[in-house]
Amino acid sequence: MIRLDHLTKRYGDRAAVDDLTLELKPGAVTGFLGPNGAGKSTTMRMILGLDRPSSGRALIGGRPYHELEHPLRTVGALLDARAVHPGRSGRAHLLAMARGGGIPRARVARVLEMAGLGEAAGKRAGTLSLGMSQRLGIAGALLGDPEVLMFDEPVNGLDPDGVRWVRRLMRSLAAEGRTVFVSSHLMSEMQLTADHLVVIGKGRLIADAPLAQVLATPSVLVRTPHAGDLADLLTSPGVSVTRRGENELVVTGATLERIGDLAHDAGVRLHELSPREASLEQAYQELTAGSVEYGAEGAR
Repeated sequence: MIRLDHLTKRYGDRAAVDDLTLELKPGAVTGFLGPNGAGKSTTMRMILGLDRPSSGRALIGGRPYHELEHPLRTVGALLDARAVHPGRSGRAHLLAMARGGGIPRARVARVLEMAGLGEAAGKRAGTLSLGMSQRLGIAGALLGDPEVLMFDEPVNGLDPDGVRWVRRLMRSLAAEGRTVFVSSHLMSEMQLTADHLVVIGKGRLIADAPLAQVLATPSVLVRTPHAGDLADLLTSPGVSVTRRGENELVVTGATLERIGDLAHDAGVRLHELSPREASLEQAYQELTAGSVEYGAEGAR
């Protein structure tokens, strides 16, 4: 289990992570989501003792990382697939990790097989493709057969078969009762993989809830040349209106019929009024609408 108690990291006047309190339980895949610059990587680095918190604490199994008796056998992590000596083969890299962590050599062969590296395990790490580097990094995370696993963007560079393999692996690890914490920007993949979601923006917690709960709120897409007027009419307790472009609104908390009646009574012309299927991408965009620091014009 991972527990964060008021975890905070400041760089000067800027809070990269701001008072995060979470408990990540075993037996589930927890997806970690947030815009670029939200503080996801910094949070993971503090859990692993790579960055020192400004205040608060991060605990793995009730202890900070630096106090773990057998770190590799307690927590496995992949934060940067390229963080391997480029002149070493993948097999040599894992053997060095095993020696340092008191792990039997036989386990190296096992995780290489699990990761599907095959002959690529004998190649120098610096010559591996990004996808193969990801597989090597995942093999390293699995090396100590740990109860806690953390992955930062594990499917980057993988082909469709590799993406499906990672999805099945995450699900199987959670089914074995392990704590699995996965950061990703791929909403469709997270919707297929995660049981629980943690969403942060500008270092602050936005959501900490089961996936089903995040997806449970229905919404309606409205296209109208009078989007601003209709948004004002719809704004009320329990109703959320998100502006998307000049002429589009996404409305949650109001039925399609209610929106149509309000528009009709106010003489607002509608070009589209349609229910939207629940999707993580939609829910994520609505959750983080006010938390994007680095966004291209017209991207939302």
